[in-house]
Amino acid sequence: MPDLTEKKTAEETPAQATAVVAAAKPEKPRSLGSDAWHDLIRKPIFVISALLILLLIVIAIAPGLFTSVDPRAGDLRNHYLSKPDYGHVFQADWFGYDLQGRSIYARVIYGARASVVVGICVTLGVTILGGITGMLAGYFGGWVDTIISRITDIFFGIPLLLGALVILNAFTSRTVWSVVFALVALGWTQMTRVMRGSVITIKQSDFVTAAKALGAGTSRIMFKHILPNAIAPVIVVATIALGGYIATEATLSFLGIGLQDPTISWGIDINSAQKVIRTAPFALFFPAGMLSLTVLAFIMLGDAVRDALDPKLR
Repeated sequence: MPDLTEKKTAEETPAQATAVVAAAKPEKPRSLGSDAWHDLIRKPIFVISALLILLLIVIAIAPGLFTSVDPRAGDLRNHYLSKPDYGHVFQADWFGYDLQGRSIYARVIYGARASVVVGICVTLGVTILGGITGMLAGYFGGWVDTIISRITDIFFGIPLLLGALVILNAFTSRTVWSVVFALVALGWTQMTRVMRGSVITIKQSDFVTAAKALGAGTSRIMFKHILPNAIAPVIVVATIALGGYIATEATLSFLGIGLQDPTISWGIDINSAQKVIRTAPFALFFPAGMLSLTVLAFIMLGDAVRDALDPKLR
């Protein structure tokens, strides 16, 4: 007669062996990006800001999905003193009309395109230009670092808004791309300093020394070993700065130096609405509110990304 203890042990052996194998199998280590992503998706501030930004991007790409009204079509029969009809959702008179009888709702929707395009293009421009110059200065050091640092100091001493006013005055026709050029020409210095400091720290690491000892070329060390480890602070600064560039574009347009008609901009509409702020405050409230919401969304996103990428804040 077989022993019951041996039979029980034999029955439990496969399950126990599976558990032992599963416990012995090491968990695959997550990279910095995947680890940061797991932290981000658990934060409500990131989810809310990401959804708002996604909505803004959809509005900028396809404004026709949200309104069929021509934002440039003015009809003086639509008096600006007529109160908005909040019951007519997504219709021309939902937010009321401006001084020229144009739908404020349609202009708010179409104004997102200029702001989003300027913000994203300027951020990409300053990140690429500042990232390249900062990497060269931090990696090579010496006279290369000295020249780039002194040029950076010169540009850094020029106020962004004042310098943009001077540059844009040189253009006879101020479009989205002229505003992007002016802001990129003056805004790359911050990215250069951030990238330079990060590269100086990373290039002293053991894995960089090992790569040099194994005979890796300069370009391979810079783009394979240093750049992936030095880019995190730049991403954080760029994400936060994006909202600032959108606000700067609106400020320039408000002052009459930025975008011009027929381009639709929240800054232009805010400038027009200031004349009737006492009698029709809604004409100012809606474009200014949309601008504030956009800037806030990008700043919230930048704060969440900073917390996820900075090990000291975990």
